[in-house]
Amino acid sequence: MKKKLTVKDLYAGKGKRKRTEVFVENEDQAAAAEKAGIDMLCTPARSIAAIRAAAPNTFLIGAMSNEAAQSRKTAIQLAQDILKQGADAVYTGISTEKVKAMTKEFIPVVGHVGMVPYRNTWYGGYKAVGKTATEAKDLYALCRQYDEAGAIAVEMELVPHKVAAQITCDVKMLTMSMGSGQDCDVQYLFSCDILGTNTGHVPRHAKVYADLYTEYERIKLLMAEAYQQFQEEVEQGVFPQDQHSLPIDGTEFSDFLRAIGKQ
Repeated sequence: MKKKLTVKDLYAGKGKRKRTEVFVENEDQAAAAEKAGIDMLCTPARSIAAIRAAAPNTFLIGAMSNEAAQSRKTAIQLAQDILKQGADAVYTGISTEKVKAMTKEFIPVVGHVGMVPYRNTWYGGYKAVGKTATEAKDLYALCRQYDEAGAIAVEMELVPHKVAAQITCDVKMLTMSMGSGQDCDVQYLFSCDILGTNTGHVPRHAKVYADLYTEYERIKLLMAEAYQQFQEEVEQGVFPQDQHSLPIDGTEFSDFLRAIGKQ
């Protein structure tokens, strides 16, 4: 049986081995990822219980809602609820002040830097962050703040690989690369990209390892054909046949008819 990682294990492995992380959306993905030996899973808070049941032996990170930014008290309460549901850590992009408040309560926290989707307007849209010396310096400072606040890791999304590599060397926490190069401690991708179910734009940093979209379309066609055949057989009186029905002993049926006055 696979041994679930702990925060201590993650720290002990920093600089010694690369870890993997996958964002999963359902139980099938979670179960398959655990079977494959993926180190860590991330999922929305609403899915934690189901994902934990499907992958009981994988380090699980629950993504907190933006409500966590309201106050330190709210952040702590939401984080504790996520842990109670079975997660091993919480993911959030809120301020390091609130992260520090959570880590003081011994809550393992994963932060987010670089291209944070809901902050993209500050950087002029969806693009890499840290390509100028000024941006890289600010990014470095923010990562150090997360580290000092006690975060166990930080997701680095679309950060130039040399900048990400330098930060990785200078912080105690783990760095999780989402398009930020191979020198980070963890490589992180979304299941929809890995499995080929993404019908929209596939990010440059992602890699498609399977074509499940085509398989799902084929399966949906098979489902429709089966439903259609069922519909036709019922209309034609072909289904159900004797083998699909429950028999009754002739004597018992006669007794039944007499009992209801039909014989």
